[in-house]
Amino acid sequence: MLAIVQTPNRPLHLTEKSSSACRAYFSLPIWLFDRHHSWKAKNIPWAGRKSLRNKGRKNIRAMAHKNDYQIQKQLDKPQTWFCKYYPARIRNVGEKEIADRQLVFDFKDGRAYEEVAQRTAENMLTLYGKGCVNIVFAPVPASTSESNELRYKAFCHRVCELTGAENGYEHVRVCGERKTIHDNRKNEDEVRKANVVEFDEPFFDNKMVLVFDDVITKGLSYAKYANQLERLGACVIGGMFLARTHYKVR
Repeated sequence: MLAIVQTPNRPLHLTEKSSSACRAYFSLPIWLFDRHHSWKAKNIPWAGRKSLRNKGRKNIRAMAHKNDYQIQKQLDKPQTWFCKYYPARIRNVGEKEIADRQLVFDFKDGRAYEEVAQRTAENMLTLYGKGCVNIVFAPVPASTSESNELRYKAFCHRVCELTGAENGYEHVRVCGERKTIHDNRKNEDEVRKANVVEFDEPFFDNKMVLVFDDVITKGLSYAKYANQLERLGACVIGGMFLARTHYKVR
């Protein structure tokens, strides 16, 4: 939702209102709203108006390209997952696939944290060995504070106990609720923006971070969270996941 606020003798400001803790302000020059300086004014040549429009389009494309590059940069990093996750609507699956699906459900509900922690620690030690002590283990926050604590508090403590890694869970706090991505497939970007988290920013500066998530589908949640951490000064070395979503049974 956009609200327009005008102050005397000052440019208009568009204020973006959202559930996010951050608000963006965009200043527009007042001459944009002056009839004497409209885009149809005779003193602005058609070629000039066309040039401005083309420049605007180029800027938008450049920003989109930069965002795509940042996402792809994270997706190109090493990823590890332990099992395949077939959504419940995929019915022609075997007993192993059903058991793996149930493991995902149990982990999300906080019931299978020990089994998943053992698998995670085993893979971390295989990949990084004694170097685990130099790694921060940081899960992608769940959709609510309650779900985040239920799913990750005991799990992250156990993983770090087994590997010697630093516990990143304790330095990220979910302070707002959002819909999960699976509840709104048509508008995934808006769903993610609604998640409100607070970071212990100094903690992540100059740290090597391994990001964990329960399920990876396209990897956008992982990639965007990794980018957030790197903006704080961290270096994300890759992602580890309980399961990867599959739709075709072979």
